[in-house]
Amino acid sequence: MGSGFASCCIFFSVLLLAFMLGQGRNVRRHHVEEGSIGLNYLRQAASSIDGDRIDPSGKIFFKMEDLKVGKTMAIYLTNKDPSTSPHLLSREEANSIPFSSAKIAQIIDFFRFSKDSDQAKAIEYTIKQCELEPLEDELRFCATSLESMLDYASSLLGKKAQLQVFTTTFVGNPTVPFRNHTILAVPERIRSTKMVACHTLPYPYAVFYCHNTPKSETRLFKVLLGAENGDRVRALAACHMDTSRWDVDHVSFQLLKIKPGSSPVCHVFPADNLVWVALPA
Repeated sequence: MGSGFASCCIFFSVLLLAFMLGQGRNVRRHHVEEGSIGLNYLRQAASSIDGDRIDPSGKIFFKMEDLKVGKTMAIYLTNKDPSTSPHLLSREEANSIPFSSAKIAQIIDFFRFSKDSDQAKAIEYTIKQCELEPLEDELRFCATSLESMLDYASSLLGKKAQLQVFTTTFVGNPTVPFRNHTILAVPERIRSTKMVACHTLPYPYAVFYCHNTPKSETRLFKVLLGAENGDRVRALAACHMDTSRWDVDHVSFQLLKIKPGSSPVCHVFPADNLVWVALPA
């Protein structure tokens, strides 16, 4: 099962991300002229920000005891179309555009969004998330370019470390994102000494919230999932072994009906998230 997962040495990871980067340049130029960068993407992302209800897209959590063959869980997984999602910019391009709460009005004007639009709300949300103080035992960074993501991962995992990047991949193109998924094979643990998880945030171009918790144990797994209609997903999952420092209102506790520190919390990574790991020497 391991050979089917999107994992590769850092050289090929750079090639993959560089391809995304090249697309980003064309997409950005086109949409800046039209004043509508990532309109659909930002509109959808912003819709899950407001309110206290648990959006279906947040239903990615499960208990570690569920990580076994034959277990069926209702999980939200969607295969996003790369052609309609924001793309990575180069460091030079990203640095030419302001990225701070002090300049939100300027940023919204740059992308020609209305200040009351969903897109403007998503921009403000993302920048505020990136400026939050890290949690206890957390190192965090918002990568706005290909180079900054690679630099950050290398700085935490080791300049000379052997790096691999993993993500969730789909077999085919599923059309229904929220459905029951069954674990089809014994989950395979990824033996890594360190890891950096990078999650996408809603923004006109690709912004990744990258973080790790060096003092807390996180276990990474490859999990083969099968949906009711025959669709298959080679999912990447993480299990956080100590949740005692997590916010008591974290959505995972509501979904799993547990309290902080009472049980490990596991989750699958969406297909547009990346996890960098340092392999054992």
